[in-house]
Amino acid sequence: MFNVSLFKPFAFFLLACAALPAHADWYLDNESSRLSFVTTKNTDIAEVHRFLVLHGKVDSKGAAQLEVELESINSGIPLRDERMRHDLFEIKTSPDALIRAQINLQPINELASGAQLELRLPLSVTLHGKTRTYNAELLATRLDDRRFQVVTLEPLVLHAADFGLLPGVTALRKAAGLSRISLSVPVGAVLIFTAR
Repeated sequence: MFNVSLFKPFAFFLLACAALPAHADWYLDNESSRLSFVTTKNTDIAEVHRFLVLHGKVDSKGAAQLEVELESINSGIPLRDERMRHDLFEIKTSPDALIRAQINLQPINELASGAQLELRLPLSVTLHGKTRTYNAELLATRLDDRRFQVVTLEPLVLHAADFGLLPGVTALRKAAGLSRISLSVPVGAVLIFTAR
């Protein structure tokens, strides 16, 4: 015979588990996420680079933080990666870049699986000891009960001068024997977050 008294605590447990993602912290899935940027050299040669190691979290109040390990730069050319680490990013004194934003999680938590929501919000980028704020256009997609994805609808355009990187760009240009390296780079991201 069915025991109602046993069912009630079990039902409460199931409801608590279902509600967990709405109040949980969300952590970045580094393996499924990507942060990349495009550089242009000698006027018309464009190349894509990415960072392989990212750490991120969105807490229950919507405070979002993404940490980029600059040492993990991957351009496909090991010598260039090494020059970028030391001459451009100067990882010994500035090993990370930090991106912060405040997100209203309620509309995302209310999304059905597969549904999407456009977000327009300010975010700050700290790189090489300098911080700049950008207005970002993002698309959030609820993948399932425990995961959501955030992608850039438009790339963020970062300027080397804003982060004190002009000497590093000049050093890279001379080392590679190039006539020109663009001082602005578009940055795009695909980020997957999982509730814990």
